[in-house]
This record gives sequence, structure tokens and C-alpha cells, in this order.
Amino acid sequence: MDYFVHESSYVDDGVVIGTNTRIWHFCHIMSGSSIGEKCNIGQNVVIGPDVSIGADCKIQNNVSVYKGVTLEDGVFCGPSMVFTNIYNPRAEIRKMDQVRPTLVKHGASLGANCTIVCGITIGRYAFIGAGALVNKNVPDHALMVGNPATRIGWACHCGERLNANLECQACGRKYKQKDHGLAASD
Repeated sequence: MDYFVHESSYVDDGVVIGTNTRIWHFCHIMSGSSIGEKCNIGQNVVIGPDVSIGADCKIQNNVSVYKGVTLEDGVFCGPSMVFTNIYNPRAEIRKMDQVRPTLVKHGASLGANCTIVCGITIGRYAFIGAGALVNKNVPDHALMVGNPATRIGWACHCGERLNANLECQACGRKYKQKDHGLAASD
């Protein structure tokens, strides 16, 4: 194997795991799921079934990535953050035919204990603050906080908050507004 799975974790048949990925204690990776290379899957994480996780993702402890969720490359999922996949679940009524897809685009960060309601897209390099409740699509580079989450600014590729001129004081990148959020200036 060119990846690591802790002996206390279960990986079902039909799972694809990329090179140099690490899966830590008490995880369950369900059938049909794929995890890209160089990912770090923290303790007590459940993935799947049929979930796609890109390369270089970091999923912290106590996260469940349910059917219908897709994480592109470089996504960070903070400790105990929550995905949903059925909009109006009931214990007595099976609704798996009503899974609403959620897409988290390249480089987005989802803070500790935030909740992502199913059926939305989180834009590239968006930053969702700890404890936020996200129930609408999030533009690229948006900095979102609160319940329900609202945009309070913009986040750089490096994760720092941009100033009023859409410039990063930490790394020097400059941005301009686009229909889908922000894009790097040429």
C-alpha cells in the first residue's frame, strides 16, 4: 500500500485511496468513495458511500462526509464541521432518493463546527468561519460567518482576509470582482 490506514479504521471494498494519504483512528470509508493523494483524514471520520474527495484535502476529527458531497482538491474541513445531504430528513421515511448534491470547490476552508446545508456550492478559496450555518451558494473567495452565514469580506488564496482594495497584506496578491466572486488580478 502506498497510503496509511490506522488498524482501528475500516475501508470497504470498492474504495480508491491515493498515494501518501493518511487515514487515522476509528474512521470508516464506505464503498464507492474515492480519496485523492496526499490527503489527511483525522480521527473518527466517516466518508461515503460514493463520495469524491480530491487531492491534498485535510478532514479534521469528527467529520462525516455523506453521499452527495464532493470535495475538490485542497479543501480543509475543520473539526466537527457538518455536512447534510437530505434537506428535510425523517427517521421513519427513507429519503435517500432525495440526496441534494453539495460541491466544495478547490481550496475552500470550512471552519470548526460549521454546518453546510445540502444542495449548495461553496466557491474556490472561500472561507467559512467556525460555527457558521451555510444555506446558500458561496462565491469564490467569500469570507462567511454567522447564522445564517453572511459575507463579511473576502479571503485570499493564502487564507488571510483581504483589505478594502482587495489586496492581501500577507502575500501581496491582488484581486478583482467577478460575477462568481473574486479572481486574481493579472
